[in-house]
Amino acid sequence: MTTKTWTVQVHLDEQGDDTFADAVVEIEGRAEMHGRGTSRRNPADEASPRIGDELAAARALSDLAHELLSVAASDIEARTHERVSSLEL
Repeated sequence: MTTKTWTVQVHLDEQGDDTFADAVVEIEGRAEMHGRGTSRRNPADEASPRIGDELAAARALSDLAHELLSVAASDIEARTHERVSSLEL
């Protein structure tokens, strides 16, 4: 059995009421892959930076997951020469 470890780093940047997240994974034999997410606090809401971080990070991780699914579908199609009909989260 082979065990592999992929480490995902999430970088957060707060700018006023906006939080930007970049989820990065480096996979052996491939370029880095990125997922991006943002959150924006409604000015009427109480400031809670942690919630903005959580939303932006979740969106970046979701974006990264979709990027990985897209790459997997392309790899499958290259091997099978058939269109992938569905890879869902």
